[in-house]
Amino acid sequence: MKIFVGNLSREVTDADLRKAFEAFGAVDSAAVLKDRFTGGRRGFGFVEMSVPAAAQSAIAGLNGKTLMGRALNLNEARPRLDHGWRRRAPVGQGR
Repeated sequence: MKIFVGNLSREVTDADLRKAFEAFGAVDSAAVLKDRFTGGRRGFGFVEMSVPAAAQSAIAGLNGKTLMGRALNLNEARPRLDHGWRRRAPVGQGR
């Protein structure tokens, strides 16, 4: 199960995120997303856990809890919608 983790402090690393979730079970992956242009952390990330019961337990146990000074916002990640390639219209011209 993939878990969305929001409201992360900019100091939280992948390892910090993994450590917080490992208390609830095996973590397959933990990633704090970074801005592709600046390389800075974006304040949210994703954790994947293969055991659904452990993932639900982690959501219940960590949602609203503080990690590095920020209250976490957790929920099951929604599937990403793939809209394909969308080209933007030039400025001043509608879509």
